[in-house]
Formats: sequence, C-alpha cells, structure tokens
Amino acid sequence: MANFSKSSVPRFSVDVYQNAYLPEGGREVNAIVTVSATGGGTIGGAVAAPHLYTAGQGPDAAVVVMVDCSGSMDYPPTKMRNARDATAAAIDTLRDGVRFAVVAGTHVAAEVYPGGGRLAVADAATRGEARQALRKLSAGGGTAIGTWLRLADRLLSSADVTIRHGILLTDGRNEHESPEALRAALDSCAGRYTCDARGVGTDWEVKEVTGIASALLGTSDIVADPAALAADFTHMMETVMGKEVADVALRLWTPVDTEIAFVKQVAPAVEELTGRRTEAGPRAGDYPTGSWGDESRDYHVCVRVPAAGIGREMLAARVSLVIPQADGGVQNLGAQGLVRAVWTDDTAASTSINPQVAHYTGQAELAQVIQQGLDLRKAGDVDGATAKLGRAVQLAGASGNADTAKLLAKVVDVVDAATGTVRLKARVEEADEMTLETRSTKTVRVKK
Repeated sequence: MANFSKSSVPRFSVDVYQNAYLPEGGREVNAIVTVSATGGGTIGGAVAAPHLYTAGQGPDAAVVVMVDCSGSMDYPPTKMRNARDATAAAIDTLRDGVRFAVVAGTHVAAEVYPGGGRLAVADAATRGEARQALRKLSAGGGTAIGTWLRLADRLLSSADVTIRHGILLTDGRNEHESPEALRAALDSCAGRYTCDARGVGTDWEVKEVTGIASALLGTSDIVADPAALAADFTHMMETVMGKEVADVALRLWTPVDTEIAFVKQVAPAVEELTGRRTEAGPRAGDYPTGSWGDESRDYHVCVRVPAAGIGREMLAARVSLVIPQADGGVQNLGAQGLVRAVWTDDTAASTSINPQVAHYTGQAELAQVIQQGLDLRKAGDVDGATAKLGRAVQLAGASGNADTAKLLAKVVDVVDAATGTVRLKARVEEADEMTLETRSTKTVRVKK
C-alpha cells in the first residue's frame, strides 16, 4: 500500500494574470487567477492549523464507494466482476486510519460493508473483511442514484473528519427516480462531500454522470472497457488520499459599484462557479473549490467596474482563499491576489488581450461547441453539427489540446484543422462519441 503521509499541509499561493488597461469608458476586466497548493510547512507564512492537519499522519478522511448493482450490470457478467475487483483495488489503496464504507446501488441503496450505519476504519483486517463482503455483490434491480448519494451522505456525516469523499459507479440511466429527485439529492449533498462519478460501458447518460460530478465538485469520466475499472478506481483513490485541505473557497471582494460578472474554473477542466456564490459580508462572496492536495488550478474572473476617465486607476477585485467555518467564522489561508483596472488612451495597451485570458477563453469555447455540436448531431442537424465540431477542431489545434483533437478525429474527418473544415463521419462508435462528450470540458494549461 502506498504511503501518502506528509509532514505538513500545502502552502497556497495566488497569481493573477491580466491586461489591466481599459479604453475610456471601458467597464469589463478579465483575469486568470492561478491557485497553487504546494508542499511546505506553512500556509501563507503561518503555522498550519492543527485542526486542518496532524503532522506526519495526513488528513482525517472518510470515503464511501457506491457500486451500481442494477440488473444491467450482469450484461455482460464480467462487468459486475470487474466492478467488484475495482472496488477491492480502491479499498486496498486506503491509508490506515481512513474511515470507509461500500454501498450497493439499485432502486434502493444498501450498505455492503461494514453495515449498521457505520464506517469502518481502514487497516489490514477491515480491508480483508471488505473484500470478503464484496463477493456478495450481485446484479438485480433498478437505478435510483439519488438514494445512493443520500445514504453516502448519512454515512460520511457520521465521521468527524476533514475530507469527505464519494466514488460512484454506474452503467445505466437513472430510470427509477425522477430528474427532480436526483437534483434534490444533489442539492442536499452539495458542500457536504465531494464525489467522483464514472460511467462504465456505453448505456449510461453522459449529462447525468457529469452533472453529478459537477454538483459535488468531483471528476467524471467514461470507462468504456470494464476491464479498465480497477486501474481507474486505484488512481481515483490515490488522488483522494492525497487531499489535505477540504472546503476551500475562492473569496472575491469588490469595491462599491463593482460586480462579479462570472467566475469559472478553466483548468484542469471547465466548471461554471458563478451561480454557486454565497455571500460573505459586505461586497464579498465565496465560490467553492472543494478539496486540495498538491495541485494547481486556474480560474477566469470577469469583473464589471464603473466607467472612468483616462488616467484613473482602481482595485477591481481582491482574491483570497478561505475555509468557511460552521460557526460563521473563517480560516484565512493567507494567499491573496489583486485584479486592477487602469484607463488609458493608449490603444495598443487597451486592446491587447492577455495570453492567459485568450487561451482559456478559447478553451471554454471549445468545451461549449463540442457539446453543441454533439447535441446537433444527435438531433440530425448535419450542417449545424459540422459547423460546431469544425470550430472545435480549429480551437483544439490552435490551443495545443492534442487529446481533444484526437477524440474529435474519431467523430469527424478533418479536412483542414486550421480553418476548421471537417466532415461528419458516417459511422461513429458510441464509446468514441461518449468519450468526447464526457471529456469535452478537460483543458490544457496555458504555456507561460
């Protein structure tokens, strides 16, 4: 078993990339905010708070694995066996002391291990018991994912831990509860734990799986071949074991008469955060980012400022990182960045687009046109789909997003990538189309 213990929490830093110059009367300021968490003994120059981390032991964590056991998991029978093996591999990756449970999901949710509304504490004995319990997993029944998520929430909330995480596997559509019931479950669980979601095979609904991961600030992906589940589950659990700080929020403060137009995560994947704002005092709002280990993410912040004359300068927004507390207080992580606005009559300065802003604007458009193109293709609009997917090929090539370019090439024949000239393929493997749709929001970092 890998050893994930470290001697300290990450140290957070914030870097702001922008062109601060606006023409006379200009009101919109765009900035890319890079947040990095790197190993070190301090947070923003201060000694790490004991409740966030225990030196040498890693963070307290709890994980619930939700395994689809609906009837379709028996077609083919190897799918259920692969799911059992993958869950066992994930359990083997747990660090000693981590709380965990396994849930079987059908039209109801059932505890597989340890049972009794409890979480087990990972050690050699409980891992062995869990592997034995997994042998009892069998396919039969429907699919009501909201019930799985709610049971995971009840189990995770029973533990006084820092990191709460779910891993959800499904192979089919959520046919045995209404979309409203699933949305209510997601709303109830949001902010209480993070969750990675995976679709195995090709009979599940992409927007359902990606929607679950998005609502719960986790990752989503397709595992088209069930034989690849064990490697994917192991990687997911290794990532969870590397998380050290939970519930980090991006706090944006703006001066009077200034407003936030939007906030998006743009790397490693596009994720809209604007509507998730919670008010945090006068002219300040928090945007959730979930759990962090050693990693870096980029956010696109757009601010609308009051129009001003040439020579004026102002602070458009102050960016900081915080952990909101249950008692209404806040843990400040010590990192800060400033977004500025300067009005100038220098046309070259005011019309220049910051390279980071330009890159991620293109990446966000790439994700959008892929989704639009695939939806139009499914609707039978050949011309519309060709135009959108052609634009996607053009953007992927221009930004160096080679992985997305390869996925697009399985759906369209590329005539000229530079101009976005493509033809829709007459026959497309369902797994290829679903992979493109599922991974459409994954981005490449800007070359700085």
